[in-house]
Amino acid sequence: MARLHLFDLDGTLLHGTSAPVEISRQLGLEAETVALDQAVSSGLIEPADYAAQVYTLWADLTDAHVTAAFEGAPWLARIREVWEEIRGSGDYCAVVSLSPSFFVERLMAWGAHAAYGSRFPAVPFTEPVDPAGALNAAAKVLIADRLCEEFGVTRAECVAYGDSSSDKDLFGVVPVSVAVNADRHLAGLATHSYAGKDLWEAYELVRRAR
Repeated sequence: MARLHLFDLDGTLLHGTSAPVEISRQLGLEAETVALDQAVSSGLIEPADYAAQVYTLWADLTDAHVTAAFEGAPWLARIREVWEEIRGSGDYCAVVSLSPSFFVERLMAWGAHAAYGSRFPAVPFTEPVDPAGALNAAAKVLIADRLCEEFGVTRAECVAYGDSSSDKDLFGVVPVSVAVNADRHLAGLATHSYAGKDLWEAYELVRRAR
């Protein structure tokens, strides 16, 4: 039976940072976005509020900024090798993240079968952001179910990889999960735990346990 591997982005595939922080770094607005990250992770603001505020910060954002952020970000090692192995074994891999869709979707080129992020307009912005398009923890489960239907698997065949409170709901409905450089919100919830900078090592925990 094929399995579906579901990867978070911020703090999971990206080590110690988030896509919005890396994007904002290109605009000299890193500190402002770190503060927003802390506010949303602690529940002080909702993901919809977060989306509206980073959209305002990114008024001057260009595609060149996004490309520089993506290429310069501190990615875990061997992401593409893991996804190639997953594909080669007949399994599926997808990224489901609260970060902007225009950043997350770039991971399709690295071998992900699917990539979902909070819906943002194309860069440079000529349209407003719709706060209703911001994903949250519950939305990750809905997207996972949609992907299960698309790929012909069930929750029982899913493996989730994440690091924070936005992954709690998903970890709660799948049988296998890997806490990757995780914070206190996932303590005790994951079936496996990994600390380091190489995705292959995290994947090996569940590859061997198959």
